[in-house]
Amino acid sequence: MSDWWRGSVTYQVYPRSFQDTDGDGIGDIPGITRRLEHIAGLGVDAVWLSPVFTSPMADMGYDVSDYTGIDPLFGTLADFDALLDRAHELGLKVIVDQVISHSSDRHPWFQESLRDRTNPKANWYVWADANPDGSPPNNWVSVFGGSAWEWDATRRQYYLHNFLTSQPDLNFHEPEVQDALLDVMRFWLDRGVDGFRLDTVNYYFHDTGLRSNPPAKPDDDWPPVNTYEMQEHLYSKTRPENIGFLKRIRALVDEYDGRTLVGEVGDTRERSMGIMGDYTSGGDKLHMAYSFDMLGPDYSAGHFRSLVTRFFNRASDGWPCWSFSNHDVVRHATRWAENADTHDGLVKQALALLLSLRGSVCLYQGEELGLTETALEFEELTDPPGIRFWPDYKGRDGCRTPIPWEADKPHGGFSEVKPWLPVKPPQLARSVDSVEADPNGSLAFYREMMRFRKSRPELITGDIRFLETEEPVLAFIRSTDATRTAVVLNLSPLEIDLEIEGLNLMPNAPVQAAKTGEGSLILGPNGFGYFDAQEDAAIRSA
Repeated sequence: MSDWWRGSVTYQVYPRSFQDTDGDGIGDIPGITRRLEHIAGLGVDAVWLSPVFTSPMADMGYDVSDYTGIDPLFGTLADFDALLDRAHELGLKVIVDQVISHSSDRHPWFQESLRDRTNPKANWYVWADANPDGSPPNNWVSVFGGSAWEWDATRRQYYLHNFLTSQPDLNFHEPEVQDALLDVMRFWLDRGVDGFRLDTVNYYFHDTGLRSNPPAKPDDDWPPVNTYEMQEHLYSKTRPENIGFLKRIRALVDEYDGRTLVGEVGDTRERSMGIMGDYTSGGDKLHMAYSFDMLGPDYSAGHFRSLVTRFFNRASDGWPCWSFSNHDVVRHATRWAENADTHDGLVKQALALLLSLRGSVCLYQGEELGLTETALEFEELTDPPGIRFWPDYKGRDGCRTPIPWEADKPHGGFSEVKPWLPVKPPQLARSVDSVEADPNGSLAFYREMMRFRKSRPELITGDIRFLETEEPVLAFIRSTDATRTAVVLNLSPLEIDLEIEGLNLMPNAPVQAAKTGEGSLILGPNGFGYFDAQEDAAIRSA
């Protein structure tokens, strides 16, 4: 099972919003353990935990002040061990988030580094002198807005922060930093975790010459809300030295049986597929990588076809991990609503598409319920970029609201007290117990689709070949030497008439609004079907 990750399905848990058991309105590790059977019941292979490490929570745990401690908000190391044991009993792997491109400014490493320019950790973070006029050393900007440089009066230098000012970037050009972070990973591997999700994996290194980034090419939406999008980030991230450190991480992980690495690539659509390919090819770096390309507004056949094709053209031996929602983006049930005939119709079709693409898959908590983005008032926000850029950008809180478990309980059964983000009526209407009671609902379909996928090896590790189709029809064949399945989807809220050759609707397979006749196929709104396919299968508009 050393390659269990290939074609796997991972369920992402955002711990603050999963289940509160200690009555503080914030989800915790015992709450996750309590609800693990729900996750296992979906038929997934692994669970990914967003950060639970010690943190001042300026960025909700993505600002770590102790890489080997559990924040008291979430519990204890003993609680984590209990979760790990229970997950393994249920057949679930456990992947933990590693946020190592930066730390919290409360981390002891940074506190020592800022003390002076000669201490043992003076070079563990990215420090630079001011320009003669006092301005920052270059034009690099923060993902969260403003300059990526912050002046420190003690050292009388600027330090680099690609995110919040309280998230200083570690200096990966310093060998001791690399060694220390590898020791952190070894700590969790020895504890029994099954792998790591590496946050902002292409941000580790910076250009040592501190060259300024060139401007980005203006588009139709120019100027953007955030100045970060006004630069082409050639020198502040995705540097060639990254490859060498990824190889060091992989060598460490390979000392342990059956462990895996999945990296988050944050870059433009023009570059991200290439970076994913470079970081996963060759068998000596990441096992998998994902980007934000499928986490945006585009829901078209050409979009999905081009991304998959570009990835495998770049890295035939690499491996992607696809997802449609996560803790950083608007939930896809809301994001793609204009493509829906009915809410559940879109939710089911999106899953059928996701689980049929070549690659591994990550599901985000609550999408099995068909949860939509929560509409929040400004006063309810906690997310720093949402507060800064409101109302043009409302931040990430809307996808992070608590899971509603029971419709008839306060706050949906998530907590007995007011939670850190509200549970509102549209989300409460899709509570776990409510959706569970519907045999034709999204939760039942997620389980059905997972069972079907596991019964078809070609859907897990098989090759993929796209058929020539016109919008809004997406069609492809997944195949192994012994098996072949065609998937045909109508990515629109309108009915489509098609002529088909060499395709026969597969009995006992998931299907939605699909009818076949002699050489014909009618796909209703958001319709899809699975087909036994001949080698010369073809589809044409009727």
